[in-house]
Amino acid sequence: MAELQEGSKKDRTGVELFAGAGGLAMAVHRAGFRPLLFNEFAKRACETLEANGAQRLPAGQKPTRAPGPDEKVPLVAGDVQELDMDYLAGKVDVLAGGPPCQPFSLGGVAKGDEDKRNMFPQMFKAVRQIQPKAVICENVRGLLRPSFRRYFDYIQRELELPFEERAKDTNWEQHYQYLLDRREQEPDDPRKRYDTVMMPVNAADYGVPQIRNRVIIVAFRRDLNVDIELFKRLVQPTHSETALIRSMVENGDYWKRHSNVPDHVREWVMARLPKGVPMDDGLLPWHTLRDALAGIGDNKPLPEVPDEWLDRTEHFLGGFTEHIGWPGARIYDGHTPNELDRPAKTVKAGVHGVPGGESVMLLDELVTDKAAQGGVRYKHRYMTVRETARVMTFPDTWELKGPRGEKMRQLGNAVPVALGEVFAKAVATVLDEAEGRQK
Repeated sequence: MAELQEGSKKDRTGVELFAGAGGLAMAVHRAGFRPLLFNEFAKRACETLEANGAQRLPAGQKPTRAPGPDEKVPLVAGDVQELDMDYLAGKVDVLAGGPPCQPFSLGGVAKGDEDKRNMFPQMFKAVRQIQPKAVICENVRGLLRPSFRRYFDYIQRELELPFEERAKDTNWEQHYQYLLDRREQEPDDPRKRYDTVMMPVNAADYGVPQIRNRVIIVAFRRDLNVDIELFKRLVQPTHSETALIRSMVENGDYWKRHSNVPDHVREWVMARLPKGVPMDDGLLPWHTLRDALAGIGDNKPLPEVPDEWLDRTEHFLGGFTEHIGWPGARIYDGHTPNELDRPAKTVKAGVHGVPGGESVMLLDELVTDKAAQGGVRYKHRYMTVRETARVMTFPDTWELKGPRGEKMRQLGNAVPVALGEVFAKAVATVLDEAEGRQK
């Protein structure tokens, strides 16, 4: 797989921390940023990055120079706290990463700042070392919960003033107040201050076939005088639920596209839609799980997994890898299934004790069930890894390593490629615009 080795359109550069399965790294690369370094701690995620073109450095070896355009991306596997990036100072356009979200996730223990897994300080350390032109951070919407809201504002202020380091004998509340005071003063060096943009997003609003609520923070080095308002316009939503409903109700375009859907399924879906046709909002329809399986863009349709192949065995259905049936799918309280004619539910990392979280989907087939209302119900099964990867908008050529549960965990922790690409391309555009004005 050479996805990470394709030539970038522009000679811009990037560094990816907490790279995971490579979703945000791929998005940044597709936006024209040539990767100079990956860092990841998880063993299986490192294997995935290697399988897709990164070159893992031997244990204990530290990179000392930026790779050239024709060289593989060096992968440092291990603790980011031991990573020294001083050698990249002045050579990086964008620093990207999604610091581990468990401290702030609704699915985790939600300890926040007290949790040792909080890696935001390592992002700030990287900013100090390499002084990138821009920073892209993705994290869970849990940061906006009332209990974390003040700390989240502190995180943004730290990103604005990364060189104002917190003293060891100072708690975050004290440092927060210091930063609030300091930001009111003109910076001594605008290269050491950043202007930040924070946006709550739903990935479905950007063409991802999944409801995935996240927070994205983007920062620009102040000396560049980036047009922040232009950036905000470039990252506005492109898709909507309203447009999906209209495509089902007004002209039936959705059903024309999926002409093989049984009448009883279409009637069941339509009966639960809001009454009346909503006003046109000018956006594109949300992509649904059915869209993802049928193939969005150049993707070909994924074949259905027959019952006899729900056996944990790779049968290479239709020539696709990782399209492996898995037995034992159940629906129970707290783990309701995905529906084909909606965006998929949030792909999770398995924190609830279920491989891949709520990775069950309803099929089009009705089966007899005396316990169900009316004596019938829709058949269901686990989503395959390949189906889940499509929901995360990874290309079918992307190879995931490890057992099934680990692959699903990597996908659940990843940034959807299509979502990351919107923001990374907007960063590239405003950097071009700013640098064009300075010539």
